Amino acid sequence: MSRAYVVGTYDTKAAELSYVAASLRAAGVRTRTVDVSTSGTGGGGADVGPADVAAHHPDGAGAVFTGDRGTAVGAMSVALQAFLTSRDDLGGVLGLGGSGGTALITPAMRALPVGVPKVMVSTVASGDVAPYVGAADIAMLHSVTDVAGLNRISRQVLGNAAHMLAGALLNDVPAAADRPAVGITMFGVTTPCVTQVLDRLGDDVDPLVFHATGTGGKAMEKLVDDRLIGSVLDLTTTEIADLLVGGVMAAGHDRLDAIARTGVPYVGSCGALDMVNFGAPETVPQSFAGRTFYEHNAQVTLMRTTPEENRGFGSFLARKLDALTGPAVFLIPEGGVSALDAPGQAFHDPVADAALFETIESSVARSGVVRRVSHHVNDPEFADAVIAAWQEVSG
Repeated sequence: MSRAYVVGTYDTKAAELSYVAASLRAAGVRTRTVDVSTSGTGGGGADVGPADVAAHHPDGAGAVFTGDRGTAVGAMSVALQAFLTSRDDLGGVLGLGGSGGTALITPAMRALPVGVPKVMVSTVASGDVAPYVGAADIAMLHSVTDVAGLNRISRQVLGNAAHMLAGALLNDVPAAADRPAVGITMFGVTTPCVTQVLDRLGDDVDPLVFHATGTGGKAMEKLVDDRLIGSVLDLTTTEIADLLVGGVMAAGHDRLDAIARTGVPYVGSCGALDMVNFGAPETVPQSFAGRTFYEHNAQVTLMRTTPEENRGFGSFLARKLDALTGPAVFLIPEGGVSALDAPGQAFHDPVADAALFETIESSVARSGVVRRVSHHVNDPEFADAVIAAWQEVSG
């Protein structure tokens, strides 16, 4: 018997939260309201009070009600995450807030599995929401007016939010085919590789392809943590280049850590580690003047990586590969790592590639993980090697 959890600060937004809860109940959804006020002056009326939520903090409620708003909000966010993830009747979550409420509620939403409906009505939803959404499936709805009272605009927006969540909870999504899920990373310049791998995998698996734009890698690893992916073909690790050089499609420093935590079977490669991503040409930092660039499109400028940078990527990957706890193979495509890294193409640089390959090969301590393949990443023979390695690590 799942419920909608409506979350917010009742000391300032009781009327709006009550309106949303009433809308959900009118739609036929069992609903529980949760007050995450930290002021100690909550207006009451919520099914779950602030003290009940705060009690879920690892250090107890005293860690939440500190008297300092900044530390109290951060601690209440930790408590809310523990509270929501411990509910066995939680079907979906709807949060309301300004910048503070959004920062408090969304971390708890991110901790819930992908597929659990999550709607956040926020005053900051018209800007950059990446810090709030992360790799989760949170629907951010701009409140338009401040979440500060009911009026002709807020009633419509809040009503829409309630009906969005109600629709998700009252209508079943058809079950997916019962096939093992395989996570695969891809970029435009490694698409031929991934296409060939998908053809070879056939219909026996459920392939989940992630665009390696920083968010893509994070999303894949969240699904690994959620146990929704059973093996990984991490063929495009370009997000590491952006992380270490300063591009706009960076993974976090925890890239590959979910693979290590869960021990899922892993096959990786160097796909698109010949490039760092920036926006339009005028956005490229002046410190990179004189480098080799390629205009992928009007909004994406690619920069060729250097031998020194590639050695940094290799060292990063080596540390991560040695930390993996499950079966793993890392394939080095000696013929080139992207469509631009081939004879006659803009990023063809055997010296830079050699620096990457040799660093990985010499730095990984775990025996048998790193293997060279005498083909380009987009060659059919490399796809064959990927499938053979995947079959090996998957048992």
